[in-house]
Amino acid sequence: MGRPRVLSGVQPTGALHLGNWLGAIRNWVDLQHDHDTFFCVVDLHAVTVPHDPQRLAEDTLTTAALYLACGLDPELCTIFVQSQVSAHSELCWLLNCVTPLNWLERMIQFKEKAVKQGDNVSVGLLDYPVLMAADILLYDADLVPVGEDQKQHLELARDIAQQRINARFGSEDAPILKVPKPLILKDGARVMSLTDGRSKMSKSDPNEGSRITLLDPPELITKKIKRAKTDPERGLEFGNPERPETDNLLGLYALLSGKGREAAATECAAMGWGQFKPLLAEATVAALEPIQKRYQDLMADRGQLLAVLETGRERASAVADASAQRVRAALGFLTAS
Repeated sequence: MGRPRVLSGVQPTGALHLGNWLGAIRNWVDLQHDHDTFFCVVDLHAVTVPHDPQRLAEDTLTTAALYLACGLDPELCTIFVQSQVSAHSELCWLLNCVTPLNWLERMIQFKEKAVKQGDNVSVGLLDYPVLMAADILLYDADLVPVGEDQKQHLELARDIAQQRINARFGSEDAPILKVPKPLILKDGARVMSLTDGRSKMSKSDPNEGSRITLLDPPELITKKIKRAKTDPERGLEFGNPERPETDNLLGLYALLSGKGREAAATECAAMGWGQFKPLLAEATVAALEPIQKRYQDLMADRGQLLAVLETGRERASAVADASAQRVRAALGFLTAS
């Protein structure tokens, strides 16, 4: 048996932040050593909402550079850009044609984003989960790292593979698409906003003080942490539902300092905010310093970065094209000579 395959990706809209790193990329770095890993920059997803076409290519390159700066090794994993593998768009269309509309209309994230966009909501935003299903199913992924807010999307991918492709066009002995399982990574998997401990840290939040990006300079990191929302109580603790900001900031300190939750809780149990926040700022700056240095080196040699993405595109295309061909054949398309 080969190593289990993992597929994941992040959109290139806005700068990657602590939540992207601690909740996803940091875990990818560990997974690449004992899994067959594919990590893409999902730029097709980035255009499901209004975007700046002048920034998309540069943001895509920046995101790929940050993947590498955070520790992804192209010798151990495959790093590529989603739009450069045409099978993503093709399989999305084929899956669209067998996916019931009401499956998409009940997706929670679509409902939330559609309310914000009003009359400007696009078909692409509604169809986002089918494209995500295509991303996953193209690579015969065994496992997909997902946070709690993405579990519904993975369930849709599983339902499409099982009920709409394998059951209708395949057989029990010869399924067309592999049905993936979720890989829930609990430690640090849900980093919350600095301005609202009940909301997830997000690139789309209009308040830039709500997040610390991986490229924020030390003085800005210190400023954002100093202004982070807290409560009037002294002493930090985990697990108190009435103190979500405390739980979030102490959790960040436990991760970024490397001390772990138990040691961090003991150290900060009687600490005031005026003493704690400088500690958190210092730990954050120190944790991000090597990532920022590696990123600057990578962006100074774009030829090397583009070469990594080209190698990744070739590897990804070889796998994805084979999967797309299986689906085409199962659906009865004429094979090109």
